[in-house]
Amino acid sequence: MSRDRIHFLFLNVGHFLDHLFMLIFATVAALKLRHDWNMSYAELIPYATPGFIAFGLFSLPAGWLADKWSREGMMAVFFLGIGAASVGTALASTPLEIAFWLFLVGAFGAIYHPVGIAMVIRDGAQNGMRLAVNGVWGNLGVGSAALVTGFLIDHVGWRSAFALPGLVSVALGLAYVAFLRSEPAHERTARKAAPGGGGAAVENLGNRSLFYVSAVIFFTTMVGSLIFQSTTFALPKIFEERLGSLGTSATTVGTYAFLVFALASMAQLVVGYLVDRHAVRTVFAGLAVLQIVFFLLMPGLIGVPALIVALAFMLAVFGQIPLNDFLIGRLSKSEFRARALAARFVVAFTAIGLAVPILSWIHANWGFDRLFHVMAIGAALILAAVVTLPRFAPRTHVQPAPAE
Repeated sequence: MSRDRIHFLFLNVGHFLDHLFMLIFATVAALKLRHDWNMSYAELIPYATPGFIAFGLFSLPAGWLADKWSREGMMAVFFLGIGAASVGTALASTPLEIAFWLFLVGAFGAIYHPVGIAMVIRDGAQNGMRLAVNGVWGNLGVGSAALVTGFLIDHVGWRSAFALPGLVSVALGLAYVAFLRSEPAHERTARKAAPGGGGAAVENLGNRSLFYVSAVIFFTTMVGSLIFQSTTFALPKIFEERLGSLGTSATTVGTYAFLVFALASMAQLVVGYLVDRHAVRTVFAGLAVLQIVFFLLMPGLIGVPALIVALAFMLAVFGQIPLNDFLIGRLSKSEFRARALAARFVVAFTAIGLAVPILSWIHANWGFDRLFHVMAIGAALILAAVVTLPRFAPRTHVQPAPAE
């Protein structure tokens, strides 16, 4: 296997771990701590808010450091830091201690998206499929959080759900550092000397059009992130309430959540293929329509119908994830890309941080049916925004790019 492929594998595994760590607490709170600590689900989940806010706010300094210092160095900090913070979470004995350690998990987790995604995107290449493959790994991390956490809760204990993945991440961080140090000196010199060019603004957009497209990207990022976080964070609890006899333990609930997330993540491969060949506006709008339809179908469903419709709306939610990154890859030059992505992820993860208390408030007062109605409204707002985008021509060829 070439060094480029090994490096891409490290980036993909990093995306997997990033999403896994950010959602471990969702399953622990829903299935275990509410019994052990005698607190309701609505009372527990706000303690995850500091972590999700840090996940957004620290994206900008992470992107700046990556562009100014080293993208590879920041990825090493990511693996080591988020792993150590997760091990610390396993040692927490009060809600405030958990909030503190989750804040650190979020702060180190913030590194991945502006840095790792910037390394995935290649100038002059058909990036749709690269982003799609990387996105599948991230979504498998989302699904594995429920599966792995549920299994460890039932067989070892909730603390192991934080400690074991944390130790794995630290080990991977050490392996990544060793991989970087093994790079031949002439390859390292050539890579650092390579120009960052390429990636000029698509279709030579004027300042006004560029500003408008950027505004659409940030708006759809904000609303889409609220939808993504609400659905992924709440799905284990939704399944506990709605699956009835299908979900009789933490392991079975986690298994169903993993299967839905894993199958839904495959939508990104289809979307990656489509955006390399068709207008991103058309693909974006189609996914928004599917979200509206399936969110409106979900209220009142239980058992197998609830499972099927949940899979359907998660297909549309996950399929939409790489589209804004794809647009930024088309609009930004390599030397500024980490900062451009960081700005998007500040918006995304700030919205994600807000989604948790909003979810808590809606669930405590009206239940999940009202949440599905709110999500349908959000998808309609995304649809209204993306239909106004210009029609970007797909790239029909791939130019070779040096390894990051």
